[in-house]
Amino acid sequence: MNLKEDLFRIKRRLRELWQYKIFRYALIVHGFYFILSIILTLIFLRDKNDFLVYYKVGKVFINDINDLYNPANYKWPFRYLPLSAILFVPFYLLGFDLGFIFFNIINLFLNILICIILYKLILLIRDENHEKDEKRVILYISLYLMSLPNLFNYILGQINLYIALMILISLFIFLKHNNIKWDLIASIILGISIIVKPIMVFMIPFLIVLSLDLKRKKIVFNFSTTIVRLIGVIIPILLNSIIFLLYPKLWEAFLTINLTGSEAKLLNHSFSITKLINNFCVFYSIPCNHILILLIMIIVIGGLGFLIYILRIKNQFSIIYGYLFSILIMLLVYFDSWDHHLLILTPILIIIIFNLPRHSEITKKFIKPSFFFLIFFDLAFMGIWFFTQDWFPINFVPTLFLILIFYGISKQCLKGD
Repeated sequence: MNLKEDLFRIKRRLRELWQYKIFRYALIVHGFYFILSIILTLIFLRDKNDFLVYYKVGKVFINDINDLYNPANYKWPFRYLPLSAILFVPFYLLGFDLGFIFFNIINLFLNILICIILYKLILLIRDENHEKDEKRVILYISLYLMSLPNLFNYILGQINLYIALMILISLFIFLKHNNIKWDLIASIILGISIIVKPIMVFMIPFLIVLSLDLKRKKIVFNFSTTIVRLIGVIIPILLNSIIFLLYPKLWEAFLTINLTGSEAKLLNHSFSITKLINNFCVFYSIPCNHILILLIMIIVIGGLGFLIYILRIKNQFSIIYGYLFSILIMLLVYFDSWDHHLLILTPILIIIIFNLPRHSEITKKFIKPSFFFLIFFDLAFMGIWFFTQDWFPINFVPTLFLILIFYGISKQCLKGD
């Protein structure tokens, strides 16, 4: 198929999609988000965005890599693995203004790819009692495009779309292909996502092919597939050891900034359970160890999520639920869970909505209400936090909806719909 035929096919598909009113609205709204973000950031928020950190990371990586994790270099700490810094070098070389515009153009392109992969995933896993046409599929993809975390992500110049795309591609590969070669490829893609955002490490346990049937007293464990997946996900992560060996100071600095740095003790609007507890203790001058709180949350929430996952009653498409558990655990456990991180979660929620039966009680009571809150109303509670932080610095409402999803999906895994 030549380029001319490809362009004709794309043009014809766009005409088909344009017939959906919600899709037209979504394109207009998303385009508005994109343009508004460039205006706001370059004119009013030049020193209040995350891209500024990435921009300076590119500079430090070129000039003095040993200083990569020095918090004095940035307004907010850089927490990612050192190889991820290579991603930001081109944007530094372009200069801040042009670099930010190019960065967001890439983000816009990533969102297009996310929608395409999401569409393919939905068709692949859609429960048989859903409508056979694509009307509701286009509806939910349009809702994703109109979601407010997209605007927030563009304004901040964040990298969540890189992560979301890699997660969806790896998930598509796991579901579409059932062999060792493709398991390795999908796992490597996940490993790359962990380089860019180390907190994605919570996904690793859910790559283990393990299930326990208590009624039949049966254990299902695929050793070879599990080993291949774990090797695949670890390979990209281990590549960072080369940098750590060449620059030994970086390892200690990386651990400090992610676990023991003073930033973890500051009051902020993060909605993780760990941060809510930390905020409460700090605000009311209650002695606490924030690392201990983190470890307890990992053991309790992470352990509970993994236990429920391996006790699931169904194995078809089970990895979708493993992905969802891992992202929920990440958001509920780590210190810094922000509103723009929801772009990693919401595509998986859409997939779950279509994988569950059309009139599922789990969807109706737990998934849908949380989905609509997270895409349209969550940012309002971030704003409320800034008004109430002097007397109640706890952004707990998003946490409740994340727990609601956690409970609903746990119920689905253990009892079915």
